[in-house]
Amino acid sequence: MEENSDDDQIYMPEVVDERKPKIGMEFGSVDEAFLFYNHYAREAGFSTRINNSKKDKITNEVVWKQFVCSKEGHTDEKKKQPSDEKRRKERARGQVRTGCRSKISIVKAQSGTNWAVSAFQESHNHPLSTPSKQIWLLEIEYGGSEHIGCTETDIRNFERDLKNEQKDSEKRLNRCFWADAVSRRTYSAFGDVFVFDTTYNTNKYGMIFAPLVGVNHHHQTIVFGCGFLSDEKTESFIWLLNKFVEAMPTGAPNVIITDQDPAMTKAIAQVFPQTMHRYCLWHILNKFSEKLDPMTFRDHYQSIKHVIENSTTPDEFVSSWEEAMKCAKLEGNDWLQLMYDLRKKWVPAYLNHVFVAGMSSNQRSESSHSFFKRYVSKKNSLVDFIIRFNRALKHQRHNELVSDHVDRNECPKIKGNLPMEHQMVKVYTKKK
Repeated sequence: MEENSDDDQIYMPEVVDERKPKIGMEFGSVDEAFLFYNHYAREAGFSTRINNSKKDKITNEVVWKQFVCSKEGHTDEKKKQPSDEKRRKERARGQVRTGCRSKISIVKAQSGTNWAVSAFQESHNHPLSTPSKQIWLLEIEYGGSEHIGCTETDIRNFERDLKNEQKDSEKRLNRCFWADAVSRRTYSAFGDVFVFDTTYNTNKYGMIFAPLVGVNHHHQTIVFGCGFLSDEKTESFIWLLNKFVEAMPTGAPNVIITDQDPAMTKAIAQVFPQTMHRYCLWHILNKFSEKLDPMTFRDHYQSIKHVIENSTTPDEFVSSWEEAMKCAKLEGNDWLQLMYDLRKKWVPAYLNHVFVAGMSSNQRSESSHSFFKRYVSKKNSLVDFIIRFNRALKHQRHNELVSDHVDRNECPKIKGNLPMEHQMVKVYTKKK
């Protein structure tokens, strides 16, 4: 990092440490790095521009790039002065550059396509944007304070509330949610049902990773939105689900599938009162080995599972369940009684009439977690995680494009030569 001269007045942007650039931080492209730096600059209160670049002498490929504060450098007084006529037509403008040295440099990896931060100068030699300056600029732009629709106090209060909402008492990140334009468009098409799972912690701070995923027309996992939470309390789930519904272009889903979590159940009932909340069958079946003694599990689990999965009507399930409990001598098991009381939330006989796009369990989230684990680890900071997560998302979306291409150019082989098969080929994807 370069040192500022003794005459410089240093201004340090007040930005959460996790959102600041760091030496060694990696990006998938120059554009990705510049976007990240712009987000940081916007929060800190300054604007940026692309400055210098260097090319490999042999390949002529750009291998080094620098982004700077817009006040970097000084106005060139030696440039040709405009004519008197042109000067009269242009507004008088003072010098805007102050020789600010705040900047970030990135260098291309020797192999692969990644870029890494090689230098970061944080301090500025000029004041940064404040709510007072923002309101002043808005007054000029809109022709007076009466046309703005907010006051300086409103801006300060908004900033305060935003920080309080997302940080704890020790000023650590408490929660966040993100969804991009592609996810929002995808939700418009496939948002009938989604799986909401919080069983995967994947960053060095132990925050809870909460993806909201569905399936597309190729039955591939798609991400509608993601969040990080510091706890699994009802109020945290309410916050995340509210942010989700605010971000999405269409309304509430028809069905939400989750594990059997009381706090999540309360949150969904409050935010999506008209949505069917279904418990994950796969998770519940996995609990039988914990709730039954080994001998009972060995001798009776398969018959109980058969009753759960193959009962076609509620009446059939009730009679078969009672018979299975009696046979296994489990009438007094508290957990099984609780699950029976909740049967309308997880037993297929009560739910088969509801469209769930083939997602009867949270195995969709499990496969999603398995996919993202190839890209991220528990050693990642939050910024590292999001960068790597976006990389994984690009890979996931690429797979969808490949499937789209196959559908446009290949027809499935018809086995029975029935008229219905010829019709289905024209209507459905190859996977379906």
